[in-house]
Amino acid sequence: MPARSANQNVRLPDVSAKGKATLSPLADAADAAQPTEDGGSRTLRRGLQLLDAVLASGREGLRVVDLCRIAALERATVYRLLATLMESGYVAQRGRFRYVAGPRLSALAQPHATDGLAARLQPVLARVSAACGDAAFAVVREGAISHCIARHVGTHPVQILVIQVGTRQPLGVGAAGLALLAALPQDDVAQCIAANAAALGHYGGMTPERMTILVRATRERGWSVIGNHATSGVLAVGMAVHSADSEPVAGISVASTLARMPRERQQLIARAMRESLAALLPKGL
Repeated sequence: MPARSANQNVRLPDVSAKGKATLSPLADAADAAQPTEDGGSRTLRRGLQLLDAVLASGREGLRVVDLCRIAALERATVYRLLATLMESGYVAQRGRFRYVAGPRLSALAQPHATDGLAARLQPVLARVSAACGDAAFAVVREGAISHCIARHVGTHPVQILVIQVGTRQPLGVGAAGLALLAALPQDDVAQCIAANAAALGHYGGMTPERMTILVRATRERGWSVIGNHATSGVLAVGMAVHSADSEPVAGISVASTLARMPRERQQLIARAMRESLAALLPKGL
């Protein structure tokens, strides 16, 4: 077998007022322009109405019973609309019963938030990468998708650059995304896996069943391991990063060739991640 050249890069292609609510300007305009609604317009208007109510509720969120009362809709209709809004990242579940603004709305409301997270995670990636010599990555969640926001190239002659800043792929097919997925509430995990079911097969034959097993193993271990899925011949280790109020907001990972990732080294890298996060982000992101 021919020797691999130094600084070889392996890349993936990008995949790329509480208790009361009023209709959004978009919904109002749609009503004025089309007095007789068709089914699609009616569904859009109802979805916007729920979205307005959730936004108005702030961090506390609303229960389904509250949304039914505010929107004057049946429970089944509210659940169906919420499922679509959650799959798209516009609404998220807080606890078992309340619904709040999702990660996509947060990104829209704070256009520079991702840049801020990347800046705070970059020193962590640099420290982890220096400890192991391999490339380190950081991702955040956008609905059922992971979005790479930062990367640090290591010093080892062969760098496995499986993704680049800006890459989007199904949450869980990479180690950072898998660690982040496993840190979410179980309902969110199930929704993400279901939303990505059709796309998972493009990543090394991943399946929803296999992803569920990997999530369970990650929770038991405390950090993620995944190999031969997003990129053949590569194994990566990942860990979730939490906010100051213990919400999972990002994931970090290190990727290398299978030959450089025996079990003992996986454990050492996981320890380096944990120590770096504790030293540089003691109060979370």
